[in-house]
Amino acid sequence: MQKKTRSQDAFAALGIEPPFLATLQKMGWSEPSDIQKALIPLALEGKDVLGQARTGTGKTGAFGLPALQMADPNGHLQVLCLSPTRELAVQVVAELRRLAEDTKLHIVPVYGGQRVATQIHSLGKKTQVVVGTPGRVMDLMGRGVLRFDGLKLCILDEVDRMLDIGFRDDIRKILSQIRNPHQTIFVSATLGDEIKRLAFRHMGDPVEVNVSRDEITVDEIDQFYCSVEPFDKYRLLRIVLEEEDPELTIVFCNTKAQARKIAKKLHADGFDAKEIHGDLVQQRREKVMERFRRHQIKLLVATDLAARGIDISAISHIINYDIPIDPQVYVHRIGRTARMGARGRAISFVTREQGKQITEIEMLINKMVEERRYDSFTPRAPREEQNREPEVETVSRYDAPVATTDIGWTPPDNAPRKTLGSKFRTRRRRR
Repeated sequence: MQKKTRSQDAFAALGIEPPFLATLQKMGWSEPSDIQKALIPLALEGKDVLGQARTGTGKTGAFGLPALQMADPNGHLQVLCLSPTRELAVQVVAELRRLAEDTKLHIVPVYGGQRVATQIHSLGKKTQVVVGTPGRVMDLMGRGVLRFDGLKLCILDEVDRMLDIGFRDDIRKILSQIRNPHQTIFVSATLGDEIKRLAFRHMGDPVEVNVSRDEITVDEIDQFYCSVEPFDKYRLLRIVLEEEDPELTIVFCNTKAQARKIAKKLHADGFDAKEIHGDLVQQRREKVMERFRRHQIKLLVATDLAARGIDISAISHIINYDIPIDPQVYVHRIGRTARMGARGRAISFVTREQGKQITEIEMLINKMVEERRYDSFTPRAPREEQNREPEVETVSRYDAPVATTDIGWTPPDNAPRKTLGSKFRTRRRRR
């Protein structure tokens, strides 16, 4: 008989059963996180739960393990999990499938950007767990493909994010369609008044669990900023990547065009870099994310599309090539590193005009962001006026300036102007 490990004992004490304990051991889960310790026992008791924890603390395992344990492989749809983005839905499904490796549970993702027919076909294979975005779930409900007659558990992941991007009405409609007795779990990085109103409307006597620390950012993230002129950012980026030699890095840009441009330049300079933003087709985005997750790509250049959809514990560095306008976005960005207790580094490029923005960030996180300088990077002076290309005044061909002769004589203003018209005037035909 195989001896139980300390990690198995820790999860067994929460109510996790042997098949899942063996899987957790293979996955290398040593100790349950705070949110897992608090939420798993309540979920297994069948209580409705409002769970609050910052990103990167194991929320997927906290609701995923109870959901999988209570699902019957011989039944139909029993667990519905709503996610704000396609990337997060794919990520949650990947994690749940790993946890359900030794079971016969069928877990299906449904989201926009893929053929509806393909997803309908997947749902027809006696599906027990569905993870999807609200829009596609609503679509499949309207087609009569998703039925909630046997639903036992409804999970809303990253509720605050779903409300931020406008899924309020869809969430209310979906929750109102689940009429049979069931359990509901909300998990979120923040729990505002609107989330609580939604919870109390669709939950029965919910238990609130809050394991968030008072500080917004974690101590495990070393945060720095580098002063740089806008035209010199790329040179600094190359030096940072060469000197830091990060394991896995995300470089954040504010626009899709910028992300595309930086990724292309990095790739041309020999860096293993790929871009990810809203202009990429869903299939390509999934392929890039999967390669990044497997460490086949070491450098990701992303827009804020990825700021709340990546949960990879090995990300060592976050580089803010562009400082975000909203300080809250900064917090979400750097939260991609220092996952599950690991250390991480966040480096931001700040121009002279952005001093106010870095101050707002420091006020939000209640912490000073230190300046970082690299010996091999010597800041260049701002481009002087004389280095600019001379401005060329564009004039109409009808308003061309009158040339001045070598002796300095200029024709008077009332002098008749010569035109090309008379030179090419057609000769009058003789009668």
